[in-house]
Amino acid sequence: MKKTEKLHEPVFQIAKRGSMVWYKSWAIRAVAILFALIICALFITFITKTNPLKVYASMIEGTFGSSRKIWNTLQNMALLLCISLAVTPAFKMKFWNIGAEGQTLIGGLASAACMIYFGNKVPEYMLLPMILIAAIVAGMVWGVVPAIFKAKFNTNETLFTLMMNYVAMQLVSFCIVFWENPKDSNTVGVINRGTHSGWLPEIFGQKYLLNIIIVIAITVIMYIYLKYSKQGYEISVVGESENTARYIGINVKRVIIRTMAISGALCGVAGMLLVSGTDHTINTDLVGGMGFTAIMVSWLAKFNPVFMTLTTFLIVFLERGAGEIATKMNLNESVSDILTGIILFFIIGSEFFVQYKVNFRGKHKEEVK
Repeated sequence: MKKTEKLHEPVFQIAKRGSMVWYKSWAIRAVAILFALIICALFITFITKTNPLKVYASMIEGTFGSSRKIWNTLQNMALLLCISLAVTPAFKMKFWNIGAEGQTLIGGLASAACMIYFGNKVPEYMLLPMILIAAIVAGMVWGVVPAIFKAKFNTNETLFTLMMNYVAMQLVSFCIVFWENPKDSNTVGVINRGTHSGWLPEIFGQKYLLNIIIVIAITVIMYIYLKYSKQGYEISVVGESENTARYIGINVKRVIIRTMAISGALCGVAGMLLVSGTDHTINTDLVGGMGFTAIMVSWLAKFNPVFMTLTTFLIVFLERGAGEIATKMNLNESVSDILTGIILFFIIGSEFFVQYKVNFRGKHKEEVK
């Protein structure tokens, strides 16, 4: 005997998407940013009673309002992009390198040491390569140490690389005590202020142009390396499955150590650009959290260096725009952090809809015995 019963099914079901074409995924992110801007506008209107359009005009003004602001924006983009490119090979290999902050800082420390001890003593054409090599070696060492322990003893790379950040900070604080005898043990004055020895040269009168050119070159090289080289292929295979990599004859330990050496070296270059090309000083806040922001940039771009430039621009634009809002409206600095946090929350949340789809279902009848 058959009877008809009403079966209640879930209103919606979450299913993993297949591959999505790039313009659809970016459309989802654009919608998320639009919603985030609406929420930010409501928030600003509530606390300041200001027209939201004026708020967003201030954001654009803060980023593109003058040639100086444009160059500062491009400089911030270049540094964040450089660190993002550095962490990308490791993350693509599923080696969770949380130590970019420390690797960049230690590269900056090596650069500062060369500028202090060899500035005005060796010709500039020798000093600049010396600074670059020292920064690369320092960053490489800071990346290889946790990689060796991971490859040999299977240690937790997340905790290890995170710990190395604090070691780098304390090492910087220790070294600063011996340099220029500062009153504050967490900062040091401008290095070689009078002679500019060890400073990256200006190009066409622009102090940040060489930094930007270097990072553009690194972006192109990293794209080719990850997409077309044998080592880039090995990184992808190890990231997919270490067992598969071993089965086809890839030396997984060697790939881990080599990849982290590259990541550390690029972080060292970023440290050199910060000290020799931008700030001309060293302190524990030199990197300013970019090592952690770079992780988000790399993930949002799906480890693609080309898309990473777009993601980097978005992050820098939002951060500078939020800061401009807080300054023009005499708001606490925390307000700019709140605005940035809201926008980043929506951007990160949009990745759920890029990866998964929601299927809505209705109630229906089904025959059961």
